[in-house]
Amino acid sequence: MTAASISLLSLNALLAMPTAQSAAPTPLSLVVMGVSGSGKTSFSQAIAQALHLTMLDGDDLHAPQSIAKMKAGIALNDEDRWPWLDRVAGFLKSGQTNGGPEAGQSAGRVIACSALKLAYRDRIRQELPGVTFIFMDGTSELIRSRMALRIGHFMRLELLEDQLRTLQRPTAAEADVITLETARPMGQLVDQVAIALQQRQWSPD
Repeated sequence: MTAASISLLSLNALLAMPTAQSAAPTPLSLVVMGVSGSGKTSFSQAIAQALHLTMLDGDDLHAPQSIAKMKAGIALNDEDRWPWLDRVAGFLKSGQTNGGPEAGQSAGRVIACSALKLAYRDRIRQELPGVTFIFMDGTSELIRSRMALRIGHFMRLELLEDQLRTLQRPTAAEADVITLETARPMGQLVDQVAIALQQRQWSPD
């Protein structure tokens, strides 16, 4: 058994343990963030499978008029995003009362959501203080090349430039963010997050 397998097993065992305050386990709430083409959805699917989480692509929560704007090459503004972010937080919050792994349910929820600005992340934090963000960080060249290969997605390549300008990269002050180099192999990224979550769960802080 590899060290990575031990980390995943240890984390899954931890998720099933009661906390000191409650007899129920504490489900995970993860937001995989970054610009379009950074690998949010692929990583969300991978970490969901590894940690037995319920996964959703945040694109599925956009209002029809927002999708229409993006299909037309029109960037969303804050007024478009606030209700969407509230729906993102609502999806995660509903996973906090699903019974947990002891009841044969999901060990938590993960959603792919751009969360480009600090204010957007803070909006989710207000609704869900225990959330963890996973930032898919990559070079603009790599992300552009990935976007160019996408077929059938409503996010047009020209909107990537707007997202890159809008992105406020998480700083060290955001202690609930795990940063990943999106160019690395998916298995390594999953291992990195599993170990980081394990350390956070066991931390006395």
